[in-house]
This record gives sequence, structure tokens and C-alpha cells, in this order.
Amino acid sequence: MNLKKLFLKYCAIKGFEINNDQISTVESLNKFYQNNLDYSFFRSLFSKRKYVPGFYLQGDVGVGKTMILDFFFNNFKQSKQRLHFNEFMIKFHDFIFHNKNSKKQNAIDKFVKKLKQKYKLIYFDEFQVTNIVDAMILGILFKKIFEENIKVIFSSNIKINDLYKDGLQRDQFIPFIKIMKSKCFEQTLLIKEDYRKLKNKNKFSYFYPLNETTSFRMNKLFRKLTKNKKKEQVNLSIKDRKFIIKDYHEGIARFDFNDLCNRNLGAEDYIKIAEVCKHIFIENLPSFNKNNSNQQHRFITLIDIIYEKKVNLTISSASNLVKLTSANNLNEPFKRTLSRIYELTSNIQVK
Repeated sequence: MNLKKLFLKYCAIKGFEINNDQISTVESLNKFYQNNLDYSFFRSLFSKRKYVPGFYLQGDVGVGKTMILDFFFNNFKQSKQRLHFNEFMIKFHDFIFHNKNSKKQNAIDKFVKKLKQKYKLIYFDEFQVTNIVDAMILGILFKKIFEENIKVIFSSNIKINDLYKDGLQRDQFIPFIKIMKSKCFEQTLLIKEDYRKLKNKNKFSYFYPLNETTSFRMNKLFRKLTKNKKKEQVNLSIKDRKFIIKDYHEGIARFDFNDLCNRNLGAEDYIKIAEVCKHIFIENLPSFNKNNSNQQHRFITLIDIIYEKKVNLTISSASNLVKLTSANNLNEPFKRTLSRIYELTSNIQVK
């Protein structure tokens, strides 16, 4: 597979600007493929070197990490899986729960062997670790994944050394970092511009500040999109929990920020909500600080899932995105959230 040639052709068809940093990343991916996933007889006969099974692409928001890895993933013709990391960990914890009579290590071994039976390549987009439960288990889990020689590609805003930075009991997370450093080729994609913002300068469904004019514009867009659609109440069941969507019109749902982020909800709940929605309205988004960092953390997870599930988004907010503040400990992941909001709120235009 000549990935560079394919990528240049892809950029020409899509009308994308060709960037040298991105080309360099594509060339590194091509080497990763040739060293790990090209199973030709000739290559296996003459190859003696053992190559790392992971490719970790780090870079700031909106520089094209996902675009490049999606391109690579789509051109890979063997068994593969692309997963949001939250979904992957939910599946893992569910598997461990259903195999709770087994020893933990045996259950992890079974989980990884099932992965190996299904996939040659796993792709985690926007990899990050924020959950202490996940942080405690990742070293054991990924040690086994790499021992089974499952190939993994990651995109992330965060360098491997900075994962779970300032997290609780981070000393117990260090073994995972050492595993990642030894088993992954880490490449940084350095581009100054956030392409999401460049292509979405005119945002039509992010309204601010919170006043009567904003409320009028939100209502106008909501009426426009729900015209002649049936209103109903949707009752979601997430394991033993219930979540009610009261304002639901055939895939279009409207929430107050507190309904989604000021309650004990998590990734599993947001995935269920996103699965039944094609457009989500969120009203009264606040600015964030240390006093509402828990709500901000949930909001970051929510936007990640909405983005992954390709759900359109409309927001009314206390301030312009540029001036939306963050709790200090969430500054880095929130950059990704803001960039994604730029893109998600640019899909709908009000005439």
C-alpha cells in the first residue's frame, strides 16, 4: 500500500490543502503498515526486526489527526475496529462484570483473546484518560493487548508522558505510560491552524449571550426543524437507570444544560442519548471554573460522544466560544471540546 500516493490523490479529490507535516505523518503511517501489517511472503521472509505494534499520533486540536488516521483506517482492508475510547472501556467493564466469577487476570485474558480473534487493527480516536477506575486497569489491559500483538493506532491531544496528568493516584498509572512508550511509535503533528475553525468561520447554531434575542433565535430554529414532527417522551433504560427525554421530536431533542451535565450521568448514558438523536439542542451553557468542574468534565464527555456519533448540535451559551472559560485542570481536553463545537454547530444554517 503506497499510502502517500493514495493520500495525495485523496487530498486532490477533496480539495484539501497539502501540508508537509501531514505528509510526513502519512509516510510514518506507511512504514508502520509495512512493518506490522503487510503480510506478504517476500516481506516475512526477509524481515528480521521486531517492530512496535502501536502508532500514537499526538497534536493540538483541529490539525488533521482524525482525518489522517481515518484515511489510513479506511484504506486498511483487513479486520479492523474503530472505537471511541469511552465505548471500548464500557464494553471492557461489562465483560469483566459478566465474567466476575473468573479471576481478574483470567477475565482480561479472555477479553483480549476475543479482540484478537476479531481484529488485526484497533483505532482509538482522541485517546485520553480521565477516569481513575480506567487509569488503574489500563496497564494490565494494554500489556496483554500488545503481548497478543494486536495493532493499535491512537490519536490524542495529549503526549503519552502527560496522560492522566495530575490525576488521582497517578503513580499507579506510570506502568501504563512505560508500556505505551515502549510499544508505540509516537509522532507529533505540528500545525498552527485549527482547520475546523478555518472552515467554519460563520457559526449559525451557537447562540450567545443568554438573553431574549438568543432565546428567540433558539426557538425559531427549533420550530423550523421540528415543524410537522410528532412530539413524544422517550424513556431510555441504561442498565438499572432511567433517563427521560421530555422534549423529543422524531430524532430532535431539547435539553437544559443541567439536565445533561448537572446529574450523575456518564459516557454510557450519553451514548444511549446520542443513539436516538440526530440533532441535540442544549440551552444555558455556562462558563466553567473550579466550582463547576464536574459539570464541565461531563460536558467534555458529552461533546466527544455527540461528535463521534455525528449528531448535529445547537447551543445557547453565556458567552462566545472564544471567551468560554475552563477549570484549570481541564484546559487541555476543553480545547478539543471547543474545536468540536465549532464544527458541530456549523452544520445548520438559519435563513
